[in-house]
Amino acid sequence: MQNQDKEFMEIKMQENRKSSQSLLGYLFIAPSFILMMLIIIIPTFVIVFLSFTDWSFGDPEFAYIGFENYITLLEDEVFMTSFWNTIYFMLLVLPLSIIIGLAMAILINSVTKGAKIYRAMFFLPVMASQVAMGIVWEFMLHPTIGLSAHFFSIFGIENLSLLENSSTALTTIAVLTVWQFAGFNMVLFISGLATIPRDLYDAAKIDGAKSFFSKFWLVTWPMLGPVTLFVSVYTLVRAFQVFDYIHVLTKGGPNHSTELLSYTLYVEGFEYFRAGYASAIAVVFLLLTLTITLLKTYYFEKKVHYK
Repeated sequence: MQNQDKEFMEIKMQENRKSSQSLLGYLFIAPSFILMMLIIIIPTFVIVFLSFTDWSFGDPEFAYIGFENYITLLEDEVFMTSFWNTIYFMLLVLPLSIIIGLAMAILINSVTKGAKIYRAMFFLPVMASQVAMGIVWEFMLHPTIGLSAHFFSIFGIENLSLLENSSTALTTIAVLTVWQFAGFNMVLFISGLATIPRDLYDAAKIDGAKSFFSKFWLVTWPMLGPVTLFVSVYTLVRAFQVFDYIHVLTKGGPNHSTELLSYTLYVEGFEYFRAGYASAIAVVFLLLTLTITLLKTYYFEKKVHYK
């Protein structure tokens, strides 16, 4: 009987210890959970709710209008132009950022002297403010006094304004964005290259892969799968958020040719004060980001080998 009482007391003490540990764990995560609720979850629900209303900033009243904002989006030429500009911008920035970042990583990884200097030089654009660099690029791309004007004059081209031409403005901003994104991608690829065992290259060489390109396709590229996946998703999400270059250089022009969803959201919300309509754009923005995340989690990760 005493043994049974002892066992019962031990089980009770273990249960009390587990419950106290669980309570302690909840106390540790409580600040992060509260912060996440205040900064992310609650504002997201508020934006979704506002997208079904006609509320404007400063208006004391609003009315529920259902999906009217979303129907207006589909009929709005400016929004549709902004949407397809964003898709084009992403399709241009993503591959170029990955290719250039990977190329710089491979070159720096093969350098025996001065690798740290080159790495710091290529990483400098990442740390620069987009607003500050946008002002610098505005002067460099000036059609008469800019550095680009002197370059084009060598080929007999005068007064060419890349930012005031509808056919070149968005591509120019995409190139500037790649210039800033590539350095960060380079650092990630350098980390990925450092994890590839040298034995794999020796084995590939024995199997007949002696050239650089054969080793790259057989060893380097497959082993960089996890890093490439992360870089792709991260670059896409950052490309969605590009705003400063557009605001400083073009203001969405000429003729809305450089207007992306992020800038359209800003204009509708903080210039026209149409909070309900801007919230609908934000929901579309959120759905695109969520789609990328879900594709990465449930499809692309299955195509990547982590071992």
